Amino acid sequence: MTPSLEASSRNVAPGAPVRHRVAVLVQHGVIPFEVGIPHRIFGGARDRAEADLYEVVTCSPYGPGPVRADADFDLHVAHGPEVLATADTVIVPAAHERSVAHTEGRLPEEVAAAFARIRPGARLVSICTGSYFLAAAGYLDGLRATTHWSSTDHFQRLFPQVRVDPDVLYVDNGAVLTSAGVGSGVDLCLHLVRRDHGSAVANASARRTVVPPHREGGQAQYIQRPVPEPSRAGTAAARSWALERLDQPLTLRELAEREAMSVRTFTRRFRKEVGTSPGQWLTQQRVERARHLLESSDLPVDQVARRAGFGTAASMRQHLQAVLGVSPSAYRRTFRATEGF
Repeated sequence: MTPSLEASSRNVAPGAPVRHRVAVLVQHGVIPFEVGIPHRIFGGARDRAEADLYEVVTCSPYGPGPVRADADFDLHVAHGPEVLATADTVIVPAAHERSVAHTEGRLPEEVAAAFARIRPGARLVSICTGSYFLAAAGYLDGLRATTHWSSTDHFQRLFPQVRVDPDVLYVDNGAVLTSAGVGSGVDLCLHLVRRDHGSAVANASARRTVVPPHREGGQAQYIQRPVPEPSRAGTAAARSWALERLDQPLTLRELAEREAMSVRTFTRRFRKEVGTSPGQWLTQQRVERARHLLESSDLPVDQVARRAGFGTAASMRQHLQAVLGVSPSAYRRTFRATEGF
């Protein structure tokens, strides 16, 4: 990945590497955990020489000084909105002090002024209901997006021009990304590291933070529902069975039979638990398997395709192009893992 800003704008020595700058914009009512997520995930991303790949700074639309947290303490923020002009990625966590963004769908004056400083081409990211601010600024118009499951209906009514997906952990639109509830901010930040530098770097950052590098399914599995009767089994055993056999053809009927369910019942139960259909989930797992093999092995592309369960190189190429936007060969050239991770 090539940084997009000149060293002179960062006050670094001439010739020194310029790290990708991530600016976290915090507002009154911010959840401290959400502020820490980018610092831990991006701060733990390092290259083979153990050099940091990102620089993470925190700023406030009100200028340097205290920002009220959604806790019994304030955060002292050292930077004002001026740093947004030097950011490659801007992250907007949720703010639990309701503002006109939540009630009227427009930006508070200070936030609008801060957003005006964001340079063209910067990547925009929201964590949880930080999506309200991106939507109020018009960044999500016509795009698919998500937010915390408890706010999806309200969000859709307030911003009808946004296509809300209530089931997923995050949505990647390229330059604009949104995540669901608080913890999904971890998933989205790891996804960005994986997108920027490959699975090996993202996995190393996840290990440092002691979190899974990739969670399956969507946020539908975390929505509170009535406790099922003991006789009503789930689909976890079928998923575990499938993960051990991704290289084999797997049918929906076979998965349903592992749980002694009809195909219809299994499909309904699976979507409630995981947030996606069984077919979508299988494709996700096979894409992740293919990415790992492309990065960590010298297997020919057709063998990677068979081991990941795509059958043919052409089929795998089609799926990776749809999900990642690149061919298997291009992905391997970019993210081939090296010793040291």
